[in-house]
Amino acid sequence: MERKGSLMTYRPDIKVLDATLRDGGLVNCFRFTDEFVKKLYLANLKAGVDYMEFGYKASTDIFKEEDFGPWKFCKEEDLRRIVGDNDTDMKIAVMADVGRCNLERDLLPKSESVIDMVRIATYITTMPAAIEMIEYCHSLGYETSCNIMAVSKTNTADLEIALEMLSKSSVDVIYLVDSYGSIFPEQVQQLTKLYLSFAEKCDKKIGIHAHNNQQLAFANTIEACSMGASFLDATIGSLGRGAGNCAMELLLGFLKNPKYNITHVLRFYEDYILKLREEGLVWGYDIAYLLTGKMNLHPSSAIQFTNEGRTDYADFYHRIFDMEC
Repeated sequence: MERKGSLMTYRPDIKVLDATLRDGGLVNCFRFTDEFVKKLYLANLKAGVDYMEFGYKASTDIFKEEDFGPWKFCKEEDLRRIVGDNDTDMKIAVMADVGRCNLERDLLPKSESVIDMVRIATYITTMPAAIEMIEYCHSLGYETSCNIMAVSKTNTADLEIALEMLSKSSVDVIYLVDSYGSIFPEQVQQLTKLYLSFAEKCDKKIGIHAHNNQQLAFANTIEACSMGASFLDATIGSLGRGAGNCAMELLLGFLKNPKYNITHVLRFYEDYILKLREEGLVWGYDIAYLLTGKMNLHPSSAIQFTNEGRTDYADFYHRIFDMEC
């Protein structure tokens, strides 16, 4: 399979999705001010971003509303408070985790909602439940994606079965998700080829959601793109859980489509992302995240390590080495 496009041209099939609120919400429990959310929405509009993910459709039966900001739940009234009827070309997305939502209760028909896409997040072991959710959202009129998490922990045989199942479903986009930031570009190349071998025969698109534990989120994103992935996730300032994600400012600086305008992203970064850092919010590359990425481990131990202000990296490395063995 040859690379698609070149460094001097652009592919009109590429869609950029801003995940700043959703992945960034994992850093501050989704407690963003309305001003922050509105300015981010406007910045994405001006920058030409194709989709903006506002957060989760989490169940209030599982998560207490008082413990989180509104973007953990993305109620229709909260979305409309920011976007009105969203009479724009940019589409609104939300994420729903398998086993952590109640879509039959909390999701309106598309004709009554400003949401355009529901992104179903699943592990390989819960694929039947994910497909059931995909079909339900599709029946309500939504675009859907399936984000297969922790693909670095999945064996090829199981992944191929899951991709075959998804190829027969109504899903629109199948996402390669490097949850632990442990994958290298050569692996991304091979995985993207594998995903496309199932998706293209059924006219489905492939997406990439990368984490920056080994400072490879941008490299992995553009590698997947060069092999044919169409949906590219990014966050402004890499704001996201742990080591963060592919930086929007890097991605828009790389893409050649004249519809994308990096200036508005940079202004939002100046006015709002820097302020979050000044207020003490912590995210982004750190050696602790490098080590969990290297060991292909969930970053929870590194998040705790970082939040405690620790710098005993060698001891941390040997402790998580024992977790892997």
